[in-house]
Amino acid sequence: MNQAKETQSGQPQPRHVKMPIDTSRLLSALALWLGLLLPQSAGAEDVPSSGGDVIDMIKTLIRFDTTNAPGDTRPVAAYLKSVFDAADIPNETILAPNGQAAHFIARLKGNGHERPVLLAAHTDVVPVQRERWSVEPFAAVEKDGFIYGRGALDNKGSVAVYAQAILKLARDPSPRSRDVIFLAEADEEQGQYNTNWLADHYWDKIDAEFSLNEGGRTVLGSDGKVHELHVTYADKLTLNLKLRAHGPSGHSSRPIPITNSANGQLISALVKLQSYETAIQLSPEIRSYLDKTAALSSEPLASTIRRLLAANDEAAQLAAARDLIAKDPGGWGVEGLLRNTLVVTMLNAGQKPNVIPGDAEAVLNARLLPGVTVDNFIAEVRKVIGNPGIEIEIVSARPKSEIAGFYAMYSQMAPSNLHTALFSALQDSAGKTWPGVTVLPTLLVASTDATPWRRRGVPVYGIGAVPSDPVSASRIHGDDERVGIDALRQGETFFYGVLKTVTAPSPAKTP
Repeated sequence: MNQAKETQSGQPQPRHVKMPIDTSRLLSALALWLGLLLPQSAGAEDVPSSGGDVIDMIKTLIRFDTTNAPGDTRPVAAYLKSVFDAADIPNETILAPNGQAAHFIARLKGNGHERPVLLAAHTDVVPVQRERWSVEPFAAVEKDGFIYGRGALDNKGSVAVYAQAILKLARDPSPRSRDVIFLAEADEEQGQYNTNWLADHYWDKIDAEFSLNEGGRTVLGSDGKVHELHVTYADKLTLNLKLRAHGPSGHSSRPIPITNSANGQLISALVKLQSYETAIQLSPEIRSYLDKTAALSSEPLASTIRRLLAANDEAAQLAAARDLIAKDPGGWGVEGLLRNTLVVTMLNAGQKPNVIPGDAEAVLNARLLPGVTVDNFIAEVRKVIGNPGIEIEIVSARPKSEIAGFYAMYSQMAPSNLHTALFSALQDSAGKTWPGVTVLPTLLVASTDATPWRRRGVPVYGIGAVPSDPVSASRIHGDDERVGIDALRQGETFFYGVLKTVTAPSPAKTP
């Protein structure tokens, strides 16, 4: 799961590497070429072409070091190609101009009476600090009922579960009313050749009636069962801001008043921002989510949520919100559901201990609620800082001429419609896989690569493809990331049920 996704334009023409099943010479040459590029942690001779079961697959995927940067996902694409070729499912790999970001697309054909359903998951992962891990991060170590490795939950577990569910569906002789598209993406964690780039150049290959992506939570209880399925219908907008302060420079033996120095001005601004509380904003959707959460919660959490929902003035609402945020039940980032958030993530000032720097910078990461405009939020930040001498700049990979248009589009992007055949299939399969489960539509406090579909009006539902306990969920992007073995099998069963339902021909459309 990344921090921001933005469409790129004006890029060099991509290379399209299409790999038909019946072109043996091309396959052989490509397999040899990619085999030379496989990391030592997973050589070509170690990759099972059949894919095995979901446990075999997740282990193989983890052993490919697809850390981004550089984000070389070619070995994963080659492996998935071998698996889907063995199942006679048409597929292709689209290689970005950088020669490393490889998007794998497979399409299980239906009868075409209804538009396709898309399952998307990314194959690149964030870096690791090896010295902080208790196991080798790319060895897929199995212990205590878990498989450890970078990407186990974010997001190679989803890749394995989706792939296995589609392979199982392919073995089912029942007719299918629609195609099932499987997209194993590149450059989700960072990089310009992400799904926005893919959609700009190859939209016809990933266009669908609706889609599944990462973002939600499938909560695994202490009893090993899933009682809550949180499905996201929208993402918060990610906004990175750079604050830059200027002041006189000089020798450290001649102090400059801290209020005049670049460091002093920046520190003052950051202290004000870190102590500032943005307004609590409860949309109808979040109110509904909290109301359902209260019904599932024990005391005193349930009473805290109800007190927030019942607050009839700003002071009472803020007090209840503070109480709920302090509890943060299950570590699910409740503060992000209630307000815009802003945190300091990077600092840069000075080159030597005995030199007072003339410039100081900080990067802040903001997550904005749907409907909040970037211009209004930056104006709010300026007012809190109260120092016109501090520059505020949007940090973006996009050309400056496109930044305003992109954020205007994002702030106006409608949430995904919950009244679709796919959402109904999610509810149906969840009830069969985990009897008594409660499905909770909610907002994702982070961001995903669902934007290219949502901006084109395609509903996208963020979902935790693999059930996870709170400890495992907390390790995403952290040390000793892990995924439960039984949880993987539950995820495969659940998504097979989803696909079975959503591709079943309806009587009205059956000839």
